[in-house]
Amino acid sequence: MHAITQLEIDHQVFDLYDEYCHGDIDRREFLKRAAALGAAGLAMAQALLPQYARAQTVSFNDERIKASYVTFSSPGGNSGRMRGYLVKPRGKGPFSAVLVIHENRGLNPYIKDVARRAAVEGFLALAPDGLYPLGGYPGNDDDGRAMQKKLDQGQLRIDMLNSARYVKSHKLSTGKLGVTGFCWGGGTTNYLATVMGDELQAAVPFYGAAAETKAVSKIKSPLLIHYAEDDARVNSMWPTFEQALKAASVSYEMHVYPGTRHGFHNNSTPRYDRAAAKLAWERTIAFFRQHLA
Repeated sequence: MHAITQLEIDHQVFDLYDEYCHGDIDRREFLKRAAALGAAGLAMAQALLPQYARAQTVSFNDERIKASYVTFSSPGGNSGRMRGYLVKPRGKGPFSAVLVIHENRGLNPYIKDVARRAAVEGFLALAPDGLYPLGGYPGNDDDGRAMQKKLDQGQLRIDMLNSARYVKSHKLSTGKLGVTGFCWGGGTTNYLATVMGDELQAAVPFYGAAAETKAVSKIKSPLLIHYAEDDARVNSMWPTFEQALKAASVSYEMHVYPGTRHGFHNNSTPRYDRAAAKLAWERTIAFFRQHLA
């Protein structure tokens, strides 16, 4: 059976998927509107839904790493406790720490794989599950997205802040911390840069909402910012964000990846752009090595 590629998907279907991904419409409405575009519309829409078997690039039983679930205290968060997927490299350590923040749907298989990818590169990686107070990622993104919307968003951010501090202070950590995240996690990465100040050594948001302009002056860590070329919702925030970064003398570099759409790093859907994702990840690892050494 022929697998539909990104180039074969109508831009109108991509736009609908963007609405669906950000919770503006539900799955049923997404498929209904796509089908209304013509016979091929529904097939294109269905091709965009994640297929997580594709997402695994590093097996959970890879000999280079050891993965486990950890629970820890999270005062001020949604339940006072948090759970995360902790992946340590082979060896005694200590290791520089990296927090991997999920999208707006909880700790799905793609994000766990990203944590394993970071560990293979020598980092102690923690991917927290913001849905833990509601029972954790439910096994599918639709329910996960609905669950995440139900959480107190301020307390959810505190859960991510506590997760960052947990992995930074872990007995296997050097005390140097980097944060990366995708979509909602990208915006949360920017947020953590503003609230953590000197506690954070490097931040790498992927297509995330900009930090609040008035808080940018609190950023002390260097930023590596990744944007998709065709992502009007997020990219519209960049001019103001950049102006604030410059005014505050924050060290940053920004890359726009030509021909890509929001979510291009996620290899479980046709939005994935192999070349751009590879380059962005290589830059991310190099950035962490530089600033967490």
